[in-house]
Amino acid sequence: MRRLIPILLPLAGLLYPFVVYYGMEKVPPPIFALVLGAIWLIRAPSLLRQPGGRWMVGAAIAYCALLAFTGEAMLLRWYPALISALLLVAFGLSLIYGPPFIERIARMREPNLPPAAVRYTRAVTWMWIMFFAFNGSMSAALTLWAPLAWWTLYNGLIAYFIMGVLFAGEWLLRKRLRRSFA
Repeated sequence: MRRLIPILLPLAGLLYPFVVYYGMEKVPPPIFALVLGAIWLIRAPSLLRQPGGRWMVGAAIAYCALLAFTGEAMLLRWYPALISALLLVAFGLSLIYGPPFIERIARMREPNLPPAAVRYTRAVTWMWIMFFAFNGSMSAALTLWAPLAWWTLYNGLIAYFIMGVLFAGEWLLRKRLRRSFA
């Protein structure tokens, strides 16, 4: 069970748009809120130790409480925009208060990063900030003005495709840059 906990929240995030699409008419919003809130609470101990984790958990639980108490189905569609906003703030604050998120991840594998790599991780952190701003804006716009099917398509497939392209492109660029520094 312990091994499942770290993948529970990301898996719920991946499946969330489809669960909303298929369950919005069948499952009351307070039930969504209870399940989502429980997942966040299960992950909370590890998230609270991470920079910005308290804000993320607090905002997510507040969202779940609002959803549970209002029972407003439209609030279900705001969750991806909320997550993007939280990640945007967390990545942005990491640039201000340092070290940047991507540098932290890189130092887990290579503790003694050269100055060029530190500059690179800062640039990659900026790239993710721009992605989260774009993604949150798209998700919010689709929530406000698009049918549920479009919202589901973007948040369930297109956003993950864009993330995949960003991950792959950054990985290829990093491999190329490592060879040029070696």
